[in-house]
Amino acid sequence: MFALDLVIVGGLCRRASVNRPPTPDGGDEPEKELTFQEIISIKLIESGEKERLMELLRERLIECGWKDDMKAQCRAFVKKKGRNNVTVDDLIHAITPKGRASVPDSVKAELLQRIRTFLVQASV
Repeated sequence: MFALDLVIVGGLCRRASVNRPPTPDGGDEPEKELTFQEIISIKLIESGEKERLMELLRERLIECGWKDDMKAQCRAFVKKKGRNNVTVDDLIHAITPKGRASVPDSVKAELLQRIRTFLVQASV
């Protein structure tokens, strides 16, 4: 019988291979420096602000009729191509550019202002 050694890596107990040494825990790799965008994203998530911004966006898009317009465009696309001839990917590729372009400037400006305010308050 082979004897298996247990190796503790990062608080987890793993079996060491009989035929090879345990995999290093990544301590040999230089640590990657985060980009400014990644730092902002992390802070938004950790603070819960990202979820609040997403909810605000949902509300504003419903209020201005954007959601109903996108739903109508999706239905028209499916009707034009035929229900059995459309995949979700086809729909996404056709509607996404139109959807992004049709978000009202006022909604974009409000979200941008909220993000700027967050960044000032978070001292990023």
